[in-house]
Amino acid sequence: MKHVIALDVGGTGMKAALLAQDGSVLFEARRPTGREHGTDAVVAAILDFAADLADEGRARFGLAPSAAGVAVPGTIDEKNGIAVFSANLGWRDLPLRKLLGERLADTAGGTRGPAMPVALGHDVRSGGLAEGRLGAGHGVDRFLFIALGTGIAGAIGIDGRIEAGAHGYGGEIGHVVVRPGGPQCGCGARGCLETLASASAVSRAWAEASGDPDADAASCAAAVDAGDDRASAVWKAAVDALADGIVLAQSLLDPSTVIVGGGLAEAGDTLFTPLRAAVTERLTFQMPPKVVPAMLKDTAASLGAGLLAWDLLSMEVTA
Repeated sequence: MKHVIALDVGGTGMKAALLAQDGSVLFEARRPTGREHGTDAVVAAILDFAADLADEGRARFGLAPSAAGVAVPGTIDEKNGIAVFSANLGWRDLPLRKLLGERLADTAGGTRGPAMPVALGHDVRSGGLAEGRLGAGHGVDRFLFIALGTGIAGAIGIDGRIEAGAHGYGGEIGHVVVRPGGPQCGCGARGCLETLASASAVSRAWAEASGDPDADAASCAAAVDAGDDRASAVWKAAVDALADGIVLAQSLLDPSTVIVGGGLAEAGDTLFTPLRAAVTERLTFQMPPKVVPAMLKDTAASLGAGLLAWDLLSMEVTA
């Protein structure tokens, strides 16, 4: 069976699959990145994992993977296959496509073949691609995917593809300023959405409000459900900021659906019920979007990487 390698490289772990052309998962595996051992060790772990996945495919299906897709965090140059920068993983200008393609060259019979085709994608945009084709956005022509994690990132979905923008920064809703002069953001601005509505922002605010330095966003959501007024105030501030960001995006992009994923979305109705109400309250002339939870959870980016690999093969056939 024809298949591709789908690999998502995270800050601490890697998720991978062998993916059929229809998006079905044929095999899954996970490994740590080993970032505590340094950047070189992380790169070696990625290459080794991909090579092992290729071996798994040969053993299971009798043929090598047709291509590979890898999704990584940070700044990337998709066109040239370069992982430009990742603060968490420590690399700069890493030619990841070239390294993977050469490592995955078919060595059957002892002769190294041509480099394997490799697609490089941004982790959140790859996750958005998977949600659009296989998850909550299936059949939706225009959607906005928002990932609420340590930070906030997004992806703009248009007719089954992700719009990366002219410079590769499309969808960065986490750095829309919703509270001018607000908390300092790592990007250098103040009042960015991710300083107010990310899981880490909620964790910080709840730790301060509760007096518990170990408090986190999940415990804040639980306290909201239990009727804690302090938690409700923290939660409302985050929901209001997120609603402001969504309404801004609605005015600019007019998506029919807003898909919300990431750790904070695990709160379920505790998040979505007030968020939908807050968005509706803020709309004037705009058509209200459907605000729905993501479906693919933490497998979205790896599935999206596999879809990028299949897209790459399709482009090579039609070129």
